[in-house]
Amino acid sequence: MQNGIGAEVAFHFNVVDRHEHALRLLRKAMKSGARCQLLAPQDDLVALDQGLWVRFIDEFLAHSVESDPRSVRDRSPLHLGPDAPEGVSVRVVLDGGDPAALVTGAQRVIEIVGRDETDRERARHRWRAYRQLGIEPLRHDLALKRVVQADGTAD
Repeated sequence: MQNGIGAEVAFHFNVVDRHEHALRLLRKAMKSGARCQLLAPQDDLVALDQGLWVRFIDEFLAHSVESDPRSVRDRSPLHLGPDAPEGVSVRVVLDGGDPAALVTGAQRVIEIVGRDETDRERARHRWRAYRQLGIEPLRHDLALKRVVQADGTAD
């Protein structure tokens, strides 16, 4: 934990497919035993709910949505939406929000930022807000990662 609030904050910049990236991050976090929450606009939540059913064919990633009964949400290792149960350790964010609220109760917050300028500008504002809270966010720029092909050449 890197600050008085207790949460580590990371920004993943230049993400080409924000849904795919979110699904992979959630899968990895859940495999490590983390209890997760995904915050995104409603249309994205619907698409990601569907993605959790079909993306990982050989495994089921148990999750809940806002319309599920509270008893289901309380037991779910992953909740899609704002009304998360107690004990969320990893919060994955696609739509921003109030940084002070995002870090409350979480050990880790991961902000996924696409390539469009509007998304990047909103992320810059949130980055500054985290810093005002005494949190120094970590930066992961996916544009800097090189893609290595099967034949060993790099893109």
